[in-house]
Amino acid sequence: MRNKGAAVELEHRRCLAVRRVLEGYSAEKVADFLGVDCRSVRRWVATVRQGGWRALAAQPVPGRPRKLTHTQEKIMLRWLKDNPTEFGFATELWTASRLAQLVEEEWDVALHPRSLRRWLRSHDFTLQKPERVPRERNPEVIAAWLATEWPRIKKKRIDKGPTWS
Repeated sequence: MRNKGAAVELEHRRCLAVRRVLEGYSAEKVADFLGVDCRSVRRWVATVRQGGWRALAAQPVPGRPRKLTHTQEKIMLRWLKDNPTEFGFATELWTASRLAQLVEEEWDVALHPRSLRRWLRSHDFTLQKPERVPRERNPEVIAAWLATEWPRIKKKRIDKGPTWS
């Protein structure tokens, strides 16, 4: 499995490992310092001996290229901290579709909402649904009821005693 990091960073780490081994450090010490397996260090040294330093060069990463740069992803994360109404949306609820629409408007890059949901999950955003509150709900009336009626109802229940026999 490929380690995380840019290809250039990984190339630098491989070259550093080989240099340290050639300076006299053991493969185990170099591997421990870099947080890799000692077999990898030995393989890198063998690669340099067979093909020279160019054999350790960064290889292109296979697969589809990213649609957004890391900077654009950071900007998207900042957008999510703001209120969606600041971007012209009607409610204060972020959805993957809204984020896709904003990306399309801003950078002319089409992203599917499903892939955006996956991306959001990978960045520790979870699906949140707003609590539905009736428009008629009046907190003052509720507080007054809890202060006056609820104690009376509760007292009647206690005065009656248990209902089981």
